[in-house]
Amino acid sequence: MEHLFYAPDIVLNPELPEEESQHCARALRLKNGDAITVTDGKGFLYKAILTETHPKHCRIDITEKLKPQPLWNVDIHIAISPTKNMDRMEWLVEKTTEIGINRITCLRCRYSERREIKLQRLNKIAVSAMKQSQKTTFPEINGIVDFREFIALSTGDYKMIGYCSEGQKNLIKDIYTPAKNVVILIGPEGDFSPEEINAAIAAGFSPVSLGKSRLRTETAALVACHTIHVLNM
Repeated sequence: MEHLFYAPDIVLNPELPEEESQHCARALRLKNGDAITVTDGKGFLYKAILTETHPKHCRIDITEKLKPQPLWNVDIHIAISPTKNMDRMEWLVEKTTEIGINRITCLRCRYSERREIKLQRLNKIAVSAMKQSQKTTFPEINGIVDFREFIALSTGDYKMIGYCSEGQKNLIKDIYTPAKNVVILIGPEGDFSPEEINAAIAAGFSPVSLGKSRLRTETAALVACHTIHVLNM
C-alpha cells in the first residue's frame, strides 16, 4: 500500500488536513503526481494522486474508492475510568486501535482519580495507530461521562462489567455469542464501588471475569478487547 493518510472529510473536501499535509510534504517529501492512499476512518480507502503539495494543504485527485473487507464485524465499545497516569491511557488507545475497536468512553466513577483528559492528544495517538496498523476504522473517543448516566443510556447486544471484588462472574467466552455488538465496563484503579456494580447489574450488565490474574485497569481493557476479537475469529 502507498503511504496511508487520514482525512475524515475527504469526499466533501479532497485535501489532507494540515497535520497530514505537514507529514506528506515535509517528512515524506512527496511531490505532485505521487500516489497516496487515504482513509476516511469510516471503512473506506481512496486511491489518490497529489495535485498540490503544501505543508498546510495537500490537494488530491481521487482516482478510486475502495471498500476493503472489514477486519472485524462487530461493534466493540470499551467504557473505562481513565488511569491516574495518562501514559497508560494513551498506551491503551494506541493498542486497542491497533487491534481494532469502535468506541472508547471515559467514565467518571466514585473512585476515579483522573477527572480530565486531553481528547485531542488521544485522537492524535489513535490516528497514528490506525495508519500504522493499516486500519480503515477510526475509533470514536468520548470525553468523561458520569458512570450512572452512561449505564442508563448504554446499548448493545451484550453489556458486561469487569471488576476485582468478589462475586459470581462468568468468563466472556461462556456468555458471549460471536458476531454480536458488545460494551464492556472497566473500573478505575480503586475498582467500581459496590453501589456502581449493583447499579450496572440492575441496568442489564453481566459480571465477567478476565481470568485469574489481577490486572491493571488498562491491561484489563486490552484483554477484554482482544478476547472479543479472538471469539469472533
